[in-house]
Amino acid sequence: MRLCDEDIKKWIFKKKLIITPIPNMKKIHGATIDIRLSNKFRIFKKSYNSIIDLKKSSKNIKYVLEQNISDEICIANNKSFILKPRNFVLALTIEKISMPNDLIGWLDGRSSLARLGLMIHMTSHRIDPGWNGKIVLELFNAGNFILALTPGMFIAALSFEVLSGICSKPYNYNNRSKYFNQENIISSLIYKE
Repeated sequence: MRLCDEDIKKWIFKKKLIITPIPNMKKIHGATIDIRLSNKFRIFKKSYNSIIDLKKSSKNIKYVLEQNISDEICIANNKSFILKPRNFVLALTIEKISMPNDLIGWLDGRSSLARLGLMIHMTSHRIDPGWNGKIVLELFNAGNFILALTPGMFIAALSFEVLSGICSKPYNYNNRSKYFNQENIISSLIYKE
């Protein structure tokens, strides 16, 4: 069952769901809470010579990913990040989320931004039970306009569903936690699987 606005507030007030900094309660609507864009971005270097072989046994994955294929940049809060059409960049939320082991979260883009061509996530929109950290956004400009993204802008919305019970293997269980306690934008760690 998806939490409604009043239940989201209750989970936050009871510290069962921890969002830091504590969100403005006016930004909790219906069944979602709006979250903001930080000033951190990870841009990828153009490379048409490297092939990342995604076979599980490939030693190539780690080698290529460890070769400085991207740079994290931090822009001033009063400046904008320019995202050109058909460009992809990773970004980070201001909010840090700490999920209990009986709740799952869902990240969704905003319709008003999608109508300009901005995609917020490519596939990873699930926030697992046991997750703790800032959320990495997979921003892609599918539109025809150059988009200026300003730190602090409301970029996405989160919704939450109660699980049928407490999960036995939450995100922070054992070796699954590649991105646990994420404060910065970490590139793909697929080679650790």
